[in-house]
Amino acid sequence: MMMARVSSALFLAMVALVLAVPALAGDPDYLQDICVADLKSDLKVNGFPCKANATADDFFTGVLAKPGATNTTAGSVVTGANVEKVPGLNTLGVSLSRIDYAPGGLNPPHTHPRATEVVFVLYGELDVGFITTANKLFAKTISQGDVFAFPRGLVHFQKNNGDKPAAVISAFNSQLPGTQSLAMTLFGASPEVPDDVLAKAFQIDTVEVDKIKAKFAPKK
Repeated sequence: MMMARVSSALFLAMVALVLAVPALAGDPDYLQDICVADLKSDLKVNGFPCKANATADDFFTGVLAKPGATNTTAGSVVTGANVEKVPGLNTLGVSLSRIDYAPGGLNPPHTHPRATEVVFVLYGELDVGFITTANKLFAKTISQGDVFAFPRGLVHFQKNNGDKPAAVISAFNSQLPGTQSLAMTLFGASPEVPDDVLAKAFQIDTVEVDKIKAKFAPKK
């Protein structure tokens, strides 16, 4: 009788464990070998739907091989190799980019809401840093061969203070990390962020707000 009660209790415990495991574990990141993004599909999902016929080219790009043109306002340019350029990255949770900097070039303060970033310096020297939610700055000068990490979602920047070009390769734990440049987000939004909101936030007058907005207005 005692043995029967023990067996029944053990059975119930095993059933409870089996029922609990799916809730604890959840789905893995992906459920098949590949899911090459169908970038032309009108179907909207969290990511991209899979296309029917994949090829090796879906997993390849040569876009990072050459330096990008740094004749921009900030003196830097970001070249992405994310799921939009490499459809085979869909569901894999990784991507790369290349950032090129002219002498004095800046990758302005920005965040990546969906990914941590790790940079590897190809050449040149950069002053880099990120700011925590406690407003503490973590900054360092890095050069060829060095690696530096920017935690997910935190404001960060890179600045080439040298007199020669610089470049890094950035790695992300997201197929599409997203980028929000602070200045562009606040002063170049559409519809516009109200002038009085920005004036109060930055402790400037609305005339100055309008001057700054004019610099970030879309080029016609």
